[in-house]
Amino acid sequence: MGGLTACTDPSAMPTVRDFLIAWQVGNYSAAAGLTTGAPRTAVAAALSQVRTQLDAASLRLAIGARARDGQVQGVSIDKLPDHRALARFSISIDLGESGDPWTYTSAMDLRQVDGNWRVVWQPSIINPKLKPGQRLAVISETAERASILDSSGRSLQKNVTADIFGVYPGRLADPKRTIDQLAEATRKNGGITLDVDRLLGRVQSAPPNTFMPLLTLVRPTDNALILRLARVAGLERHTGSEPIGAVFAPEVVGGLGPATSETLQQVGAPYQPGDTIGTSGLQLVLQRRLAGIPTVRVVAQDPSGANTQTLASWPKPDVPANHPQSVQTTLNRSLQPRADNALSDVGAPASLIALRPSTGEILAVANRGTGGRNLAMEGSYPPGLTFGIVSADALLHSGLTRDTKTDCPASVTVGNRTFTNRAHGQQSFARNFASGCATTIAQLSTRTAPNALQQAVERYGFGKDWGLSVPAFTGSVPVAADAGERAAEMVGEGRVRMSPLAMAVAASAAQSATWRPPFLLTDPRTADGPQARPLDVAPTSDLQNLLRRAVASGTARAANVHSGGNVSGVVAVVKYQENGQEKTVSWFVGSRPDLAFAVAVEGRASPAKIAARFLTGTRVTPSPTLSNPATGTPR
Repeated sequence: MGGLTACTDPSAMPTVRDFLIAWQVGNYSAAAGLTTGAPRTAVAAALSQVRTQLDAASLRLAIGARARDGQVQGVSIDKLPDHRALARFSISIDLGESGDPWTYTSAMDLRQVDGNWRVVWQPSIINPKLKPGQRLAVISETAERASILDSSGRSLQKNVTADIFGVYPGRLADPKRTIDQLAEATRKNGGITLDVDRLLGRVQSAPPNTFMPLLTLVRPTDNALILRLARVAGLERHTGSEPIGAVFAPEVVGGLGPATSETLQQVGAPYQPGDTIGTSGLQLVLQRRLAGIPTVRVVAQDPSGANTQTLASWPKPDVPANHPQSVQTTLNRSLQPRADNALSDVGAPASLIALRPSTGEILAVANRGTGGRNLAMEGSYPPGLTFGIVSADALLHSGLTRDTKTDCPASVTVGNRTFTNRAHGQQSFARNFASGCATTIAQLSTRTAPNALQQAVERYGFGKDWGLSVPAFTGSVPVAADAGERAAEMVGEGRVRMSPLAMAVAASAAQSATWRPPFLLTDPRTADGPQARPLDVAPTSDLQNLLRRAVASGTARAANVHSGGNVSGVVAVVKYQENGQEKTVSWFVGSRPDLAFAVAVEGRASPAKIAARFLTGTRVTPSPTLSNPATGTPR
């Protein structure tokens, strides 16, 4: 309780103090007993409903009323004629999600009854603007969500049929039962965890006769849950068309859905259970920018919803940062469909990503059969001989040239590791590289300094934070413990792991002779990434020759198409162990003038042919099902 100053009639003080303390601690019957209101149960109910109607986390009361610069100062209880008094006090209510507490000044009349001071009951004690028969309510208003755009400024979102489940709070016979059944259904059928207590609080504080959305579901994906929720008493369903689908690159654009306990931990206040928010991709990462800050209004209104008067609102409407703002990506509307088409008949999880080497823009991100995972940017695979881009760079910086005579034996042992492939005899480094000779690179690893590979890894920026706005794996090349492990890393095995994004960045650097960090957004543009840096001219020129030869006459020649300039690149099919299972990944990593890209398929495939389809835009008929590469059964 706040302190008194200049009190002119202290005899009324005990009644004022006892009333405010009883109200604050929730002893509503005791507070009502200090008033003139009748019946006292109605006064107790009115006081108790304040917390519920505002979904208040806390309510604090203090004597004091004169506001100076927004701060409540301690003042007096004023004596009035005819055995009356006027007490002013402050109310501070924590609404939980709206930042600073709602603080205002109120007042109560007192009069002596049989020699005792009593509070003259009227609803304006709760709030000066609250009239008899009215209640408080909290309204959360969300502006129209801004769009995610492609590189040309066109929206990447499309309308889909959606069912919005919600309630009219005043029509609920048992609000808790309805919310409990909603939460149980979403947990069992949709794997969605809702915060029941917070959701119930929002329902009880909302205007009784206004539809309050609680859950947005998409057809046909959520059909099973939609059917179950249709049977929950008290839930209402509004069906319509909502712009919550992705035109393409759904793993990047992301989706919208209910504010679950998990997503609310990520986006934080002021979003609450019942809101529709971003659940993945850019929609989740940039939720605050795309949705803006909801406007929360505390209102007084008749039970019917009529005569609504705003008592307070947050945040300030004139602050531009609170308004929804669009997000512009670098995704190219011409290349993205070609990337999707290139993977359309692949019967296993596959991904493709393309960049513009001269700028670092990410032009296309395609995923097929990945279960919603953005493996093009987050996948983690051993790169095999596609890592030859980096190991060749290390060798060329160590004194080799493309013309250096090298051996390609059928088998070679380095340290405690043995490497095998088809023998090609002695020929130039360029020819053995083009032929995919792992034994050549493995044995050449002994001719470099122990730190040569790590220096190349540093040049290509692997394992660094590239300042992207979405989750991405930038590669991992641990320092080798011995010669055998170093040889394994040189051929892209051992503990080396790369994403398609990381390998596309390597191809981009080789093509343009400059390493640049990739970026996905132009607005907002992240400025925290590393700076571009040129690569050494002579080694990079030889590296470009190696990569061109591999496509022109080597193992990647299926990608040797005439579309937009000469194609360079390298292929690999890598077998590896993961979690006790034997797995395979097929790669193509390459480029043509001002375009670099990487393809990864979980299983044995012809990634060079996929690359050719991407480059030429050749249409293919999509496969009706995706098979599991480990079993051959439909996924």
